[in-house]
Amino acid sequence: MRTELLKVTGMTCGGCTSNVTQTLKAIGGVADVKVSLSAGEATVQYDERVTSPDQLKRAVKGAGYGVAATDAANARKSKGSCCG
Repeated sequence: MRTELLKVTGMTCGGCTSNVTQTLKAIGGVADVKVSLSAGEATVQYDERVTSPDQLKRAVKGAGYGVAATDAANARKSKGSCCG
């Protein structure tokens, strides 16, 4: 098992954290997900033989949120799909 910390942008409410949690838990190989609205982070435990950090990031983006890049200037800003 590996652990990946994702900086998630665009989360504005508890509904957003729930959406991100459900999206990540739906990925094969994901064992545990903890999402913090205040920190803007998702901690994901996953089986690296089944999924990858890139797949986790694509899923978060597909749900309508951003994943902050290493360089903050390149971070995608979006508003979560649950908040309109």
